[in-house]
Parts: sequence; structure tokens; C-alpha cells
Amino acid sequence: MTPFFRHLPHEPHGIPLNANRLPIYNSQANRFLRSLAPMATMASKRDFYEVLGVERQAEQKVIADAYRRLALKYHPDRNPGDQDAVVRFKEAAEAFEVLHDTEKRARYDRYGHAGVDGNAGPHFGDVNDIFSAFGDIFGDSMFGDLFGGGGGGRRGSRVRRGGDVRCHIMLDLMEAARGVTKTIEFERHEKCDACKGAGTAKGHKPETCSYCGGRGQVVQATGVFRVQTTCPACQGAGKVIKHPCPQCEGVGFRLQRVKREVRIPAGVDNDTRLRLDGEGEPSPTGGPRGDCYCILGVREHSLFQREGQHLIVRVPITFAQAALGTQLEVPTLDGREELAIPAGTQPGEVFKLRGRGLPDPQRRGVGDLLVQVQLEVPKRVTPRQEELLRELADEEHTNVSPHRKSFLERLRAYFTAADEAETTED
Repeated sequence: MTPFFRHLPHEPHGIPLNANRLPIYNSQANRFLRSLAPMATMASKRDFYEVLGVERQAEQKVIADAYRRLALKYHPDRNPGDQDAVVRFKEAAEAFEVLHDTEKRARYDRYGHAGVDGNAGPHFGDVNDIFSAFGDIFGDSMFGDLFGGGGGGRRGSRVRRGGDVRCHIMLDLMEAARGVTKTIEFERHEKCDACKGAGTAKGHKPETCSYCGGRGQVVQATGVFRVQTTCPACQGAGKVIKHPCPQCEGVGFRLQRVKREVRIPAGVDNDTRLRLDGEGEPSPTGGPRGDCYCILGVREHSLFQREGQHLIVRVPITFAQAALGTQLEVPTLDGREELAIPAGTQPGEVFKLRGRGLPDPQRRGVGDLLVQVQLEVPKRVTPRQEELLRELADEEHTNVSPHRKSFLERLRAYFTAADEAETTED
């Protein structure tokens, strides 16, 4: 049965009068009061579009976004003791209750408040009524958390998943290219061996929290609303530990180091994340464990440079090899391979060996090995090499630096000149 106070005249902004302040004389008086309720309500309510701050032709998403902003702004937890915020909070909920419903919105657009008054109109007794009606549109957002974990006793206590942990694995290039199985170590909490996760000393049990009576939630009255929040004494557990376990100090869990084997697929790169399901922290509310994320790193190679799934190797060649062409032996991940360098190859030119790169772990296909030739100029040449190079320069009519005598050549020339001078004087 609908409570009588739901049909009483409303004060400004739609707040019901206290039923205890109005004497109930007889059934005729009750009917008279109920007949006044729609007129009092319609006279005091603002236009619902104005309340949400949207245009009359606004789409449903715009209406939902506007309500979300107002609900977060005026929620009583964010405005303790502010009665105007309470009024605005309920006013926004009433507006959204009508405008998000296609049928009710059509009646409201045609008849105004009169079209949605009575049984079709919104009736919210407290915050939990509002959350039960609209909480789902917010999911696990901050708005849901403002309602004491999703509606308190109406929805039951929310089972939370355990936290995630992470570890780092370093690979060399060959391991990343071929895939490998690694044994990893990381820390996570496990049930205390002494108390088996209870958190109490031997011979004792957790006791019901006297502050919340074991409910895990406390209710604070704010005008006509009841705001339900997590109990500060037991942190929502509903029980307290007065005789904690000396090993885990009442936590019920102890930090331990565990080992696991991880199969790493071929082709992974730096910062690749591998998830180990259910290998994270335990849930404080009996839910599933979290996950363990392995962050991969790949060391730099002395020969190969990586670009995605491709590899780059730089190979030096001489001027004669570049000009005349040659067969080069180049390194690959599978060993040595012959590469034909055609005559007239230019410095920095790139040759591609298809399928000699790394596989892609996300899809089919293998990268390429890109061989870049670099012209190598010798810092020293033999006398024969110098002779041949000078002949080539003469053939090309190319100006080159003159031959620079070595110290021994200059010393020999010096003594020869001195000997010739002495002979002349004699």
C-alpha cells in the first residue's frame, strides 16, 4: 500500500510535508488533501528540461549526461548539511525519471506536469530509491560509489575482484624471435598459515561489529534522505578482530614469493604485456583473484636493429666491391646467407631478404631482413694499392692529393742530400 504521506501537499521544490504535522480528521479530509497534492506539486515544480539544462529536442544521451553531471554535483555526500543540494538532487532525479522514458516524455511534452502526475509520476523516498531506479546507467562509476557500494542492502554487498600484480621479464633478440618459456618470480599475498586467513589468534573468532551491527554499512539521515555509507569501524566487513593473529597482525594474508612458468610467444616486442589469469592478489570480499601482468623487455643486439617485425643489418663493402659487384655473406637469425651485390651499388643502398625478420604474434606473416651496404674507406693503403688508385685517378682525370712522404722517406732524402753536398765540396 502506498504510504499516506506520499499524497500530502508538497513544500516548495517538491519536498513532502511531515505527515505527523497534519492531523487526520476523517476520510473526507484525506480525500480533500489528496485532491490538493497535484495542484501544489505542479505549482512548485520547475520545467524538467530547465532542471536538466537541456533543449526540448535533446537526445537521450544528452539527457543522461546532463543528469549524471547534476547527480554528481548535488549528491548529499558531496554537500553535507546543504539542504538546497538535497532538493536539487531529487529534482534532477525526478526530471530524468520522466524525460528518459519515451512514453512519459511524450505525455509531459503535451500536458506538462499534469501529464505525468499521480501514479505515473516519480516517487523517491530516499537516495536508495533513486539509485535503484537509475544506478545502472552509471555502472561502476564514481556515481555508483556515492550510494554506498551500489544501493546497500537492496543490492547486497558487492563482491570485489582482487588487485593485479606485475613483474618484468628481459629477453634477448633470439628469445623474442623464436618464443621461449620462462620461469618468473613475483610477490603476492597468500592466506596466513597460522590463522588460515581468519586473521584471529588461535582460539578466537571475528566478532560482530558493534558500530554497524554487522551490516557493514551505516545510515545517515539528511532531511528526507537516508545516505548509506561504509562503516568506518569495520570498513564494510561487518566484523572486527579483537584478538589478531600474531603472524599476520589480523590481516589474514602474508606477502609471499611465488614462481610460475610463462610461455612467451614468438615475435614479442618491448613493453608487450602478458596476462596470467587469476595469479594476482586475493579478493578481500571472497571474490576472484586479480591477474598478474608480465611486462616484457628485449635487449639490444650487437648486429641487428629492430623496427617492428623487420630487422636491419649494416654491412661494409669496399669501393671495388661496390663498383664491380660481389657476393656478400650476411648474417641472419638462421645463420649465414649469400647476398648478390650488383655492380654500381651506391653507398647506403638497401637489399631485402624476405621472411628473415620476426613473426607477428598478433597475426600471420614474418618480417624482412633489410641489408644496408656502407662504403668502407681504408685509413691506410699498401704501396701497391696506392699505385693502382693513382692510376685509376689518372684514368678518370681526377684531381687527388699528392703522395705524402713518410718520415723514413723524408729522412732518407735528407741524408742523401747531405752526402751529395759533402762530395761536391771535396
